[in-house]
Amino acid sequence: MLKVLVGLSGGVDSAVAAYLLKQAGYEVTCCFMRNWDSALNNDTLGNNTLNNDICPQEEDYNDAKKVADSLGLELLRSDYIEEYWNSVFRNFIDEYEKGRTPNPDILCNKYIKFDHFLRFAKEKGFEKIATGHYFKSEEIDGEMRYFKAADLNKDQSYFLAQVDKAALDRSLFPLGDIDKTEVRRIAHELKLDVADKKDSTGICFIGERDFRKFLMNYIPMKEGKIIDIDTKEVIGTHQGVYYYTIGQRKGFGVGGNRGPYYCVGKDVKKNELYLTSVENEEYLYSDSCLIEDINWIRQIEDKEIQCKFRYRQQDNAVEIEKISDTSAILRYPQKIKAVTPGQQAVFYKDGELLGGGVIEKTYIQGNDLNEWLMERINGN
Repeated sequence: MLKVLVGLSGGVDSAVAAYLLKQAGYEVTCCFMRNWDSALNNDTLGNNTLNNDICPQEEDYNDAKKVADSLGLELLRSDYIEEYWNSVFRNFIDEYEKGRTPNPDILCNKYIKFDHFLRFAKEKGFEKIATGHYFKSEEIDGEMRYFKAADLNKDQSYFLAQVDKAALDRSLFPLGDIDKTEVRRIAHELKLDVADKKDSTGICFIGERDFRKFLMNYIPMKEGKIIDIDTKEVIGTHQGVYYYTIGQRKGFGVGGNRGPYYCVGKDVKKNELYLTSVENEEYLYSDSCLIEDINWIRQIEDKEIQCKFRYRQQDNAVEIEKISDTSAILRYPQKIKAVTPGQQAVFYKDGELLGGGVIEKTYIQGNDLNEWLMERINGN
């Protein structure tokens, strides 16, 4: 009987994943991962430690314990607070300080759930780990291959693109072929307390909160100019360029006849934020980009693939030109909006996850898009 360690988060998805594996005949043990400590990490607003504004991990642990008890399964506990800080959160802050927009959930999967947690499982004698991700694995011609989940609305393949294939090969994903409605139905049938628990959102393991206030704990607020890229006028004051994202449409605190606005650029050194009227959203479009730090799950010869540049985005047709094993140029002559440095580009071929990497630079007609924008801002 195969021994499996299930990452039990205290939510409904991992609870049902554990149940399905038990029903399938696996020897199942559960484990709750603790990765964030608000007091230890100085997670404060002013002089007050965040209380109700954080993901209450102890409450999640209690929920996980109730699930494990209901299913007759043992629940272990493992802490990765230091590992999460060093491998995920420090990178998250460093990227924001460069004016980029990272995705910590992808790094959390890469370094915590499918690295440190997997190693913990191996040390405890488990042959596989399992999670409640909506993601599908299938053995084809003797090789494990990975696909979008049947429930495309919940599919989480985007967040697994940086996971090493060897780690995926030692993992099970019981929710790959069922949808969220069925998951909740099973949880209700089992009378699990988490059957109607709200899905977790926000930063992986940190949870829901006022994101700008949260960042202020680690990146001090520094006011600066908000500039209309077309009129060159100063139209407002921002609280810190780090807190804004390319393509953002709200939260600038500016009005006027030309609004609403898009964020099209920011200069970290000058501490300036650049906006344009939504009528000029063409400034947000690129036709190619440079991808670095690529993790390949499966390489194929076909240059015509699909790509997501954001989680909720539809697949985009792109042509990939490999520069090296870890870098490539993606071309999309149809142009795509708000492809943003620091975020992830994730590669697919007809629903199969091929891998992904970090968006390093974007281009329009062969010109670096950011440099082109800066030239326009400076009147060149």
